[in-house]
Amino acid sequence: MKYIALIISLIFMNQLMAQDTLLPLWPKDKIPNRIASDEQEVHEQNGILRISKVQEPTIEVYLPAASNATGEAVLIFPGGGYGILAYDWEGTDIAKFLNGKGIAGIVVKYRLPSSNSQTDKHNVPLIDAQRALRMVRSRAEEWHIKDDRIGIIGFSAGGHLASTLGTHFDEKVYTPIDAIDTQSARPDFMALGYPVISFGAMTHGGSKANLIGESPDAALVDHFSNEKRVTESTPPTFLFHATDDTAVPVENSLLFYSALKEKGVSATMHIYPEGGHGFSLARKNPHLSGWTERMYEWIASLF
Repeated sequence: MKYIALIISLIFMNQLMAQDTLLPLWPKDKIPNRIASDEQEVHEQNGILRISKVQEPTIEVYLPAASNATGEAVLIFPGGGYGILAYDWEGTDIAKFLNGKGIAGIVVKYRLPSSNSQTDKHNVPLIDAQRALRMVRSRAEEWHIKDDRIGIIGFSAGGHLASTLGTHFDEKVYTPIDAIDTQSARPDFMALGYPVISFGAMTHGGSKANLIGESPDAALVDHFSNEKRVTESTPPTFLFHATDDTAVPVENSLLFYSALKEKGVSATMHIYPEGGHGFSLARKNPHLSGWTERMYEWIASLF
C-alpha cells in the first residue's frame, strides 16, 4: 500500500513540475524606471491574446517533466512592434512546443516602452530581458536546468529585443537590487524569428518609433541597430525568415548573419521563399513549419 502511495505521489510531483508557474520579475516597489501613472495593463483575446501597456513584468515558466528534461531552457520574447505582445501566438504556444522536446520554455511578459509610465523608455525592455535571464539562471538547479544552457528566442520586435540582449547583455541599464542581479545576463544561444535587427533603412518603422521615438537621435539609432553591436562574445545564433516578408524585410536577418560571420560567431540561417510575417509555428505550411525541427536539431548540436 505504501508503495502504491509513493508511486501516486511521484506521478503527482511529476505533473506539478510540468505545469506553468507565473513569477514577477521584480519586487513590486522596486521595478526600475517605473513612474506612477494611470495606465492599466490590457488583455485582448481575438484569435490571438494581445497584451499591451504591461505594468508588472513576469516570466511564465513551462517545465517538462523532470524525467524528460534535457537541461536546456529557452526564454521567449513575443513580438508585437513594441506596442503589444502576441502572448500566446509567439509565447506560450512556443513554450509548449519546447516542452515536448524536453526543453524548459519561459515566456517573458516584458514592459513595452511608454513615456506615460517609464523614464528612459528605450531601455525598459532590455532591463526586463536582462532581469529575466538572470532570474532563470538563479533558479536553474531548482528547475532542472543547466546554467550554461540557457538560450533565448524572439519574434519580430521580440527578435529585436532578443538580439539586443544578445549584443548588450553586459550593458549596465539598471541598478542591481538583489542577489539575482549578480548572475550573468548573457544567453548561451539565441534564435531569432523574422527579427527586427536594424533601425536603419531596412527597419520596421513601428518598432523603431515605439522604442526610440518618431525623430530619434542618431546615436540611439546606431545603439539599437544590433548588426553594429555584434562582438566575438555574441552567442551562437539561429535565424529564420521568409523572403516575402513585407513588414520586416529579410535583409534584417541577412545583416545580422553577415555581422556574426565577420566576428567569427557560429551562425545558422534558414530563409524560406514564402511565409510572410508573423507565422509563429506555421502549422498550416508543412515546409515553413520545419523551422521548429531545424531549431531543435541546432540546439542539440550545440552541447
